[in-house]
Amino acid sequence: MATKQKFYVVWNGRIQGVFDNWRDCEKQVKGFEGAKYKSFESKLAADEAFRLGYQHYYELNPSAKFTETKLKFLSSEDSKPEWNSIAVDAAWNSVSKEMEYQGVKTDTGELLFRRGPFQGATNNIGEFLALVHGLAFLKKQGVSIPIYSDSITAIAWVRSKKHKSVLLPTEKNKLIFVLLQRAESWLQNNSFNNPIIKWNTKLWGEIPADFGRK
Repeated sequence: MATKQKFYVVWNGRIQGVFDNWRDCEKQVKGFEGAKYKSFESKLAADEAFRLGYQHYYELNPSAKFTETKLKFLSSEDSKPEWNSIAVDAAWNSVSKEMEYQGVKTDTGELLFRRGPFQGATNNIGEFLALVHGLAFLKKQGVSIPIYSDSITAIAWVRSKKHKSVLLPTEKNKLIFVLLQRAESWLQNNSFNNPIIKWNTKLWGEIPADFGRK
């Protein structure tokens, strides 16, 4: 028996409107903070719901079930990355104890930013700073494309809007703690709609922002 077609209203997403398949709807709401959308059995009902607007529709239909996304931190199970994105990574020299980080375009490897080397830091701190730098960079550009990181730790720190490094401040790493404070302040005072996705190293190989020093 053929599956009955559904129609999807996106009141708040990357693009608002009525979509006749889940795939197109998902592109507008996946990883988009506060996305509001709902499926309907007919295009007529979907068109009417969209015309009414989110607030008015739910005032008229208080018992209706709807979906509001809050997910921005994703673990990728895709067969390939979303190439229209950026990737970030950090490198730490075990001899000099210096750290640096960078961000690149995922599809071409074009360098977007690079900072360091910094003395007296750790790789986790570098991954965290790279991720926040990437988010700030994308917000300044006004784009909501995904950002990839291969660091579960950095993603967790961004989620909590606070680093959890046990590194102690010294005269050498004074700048690092200034940067960490700036990064935390940015997270606490800014919102973003960019999906943060864990790079699937096992499936895709090294992240494009890797420094290639392994």
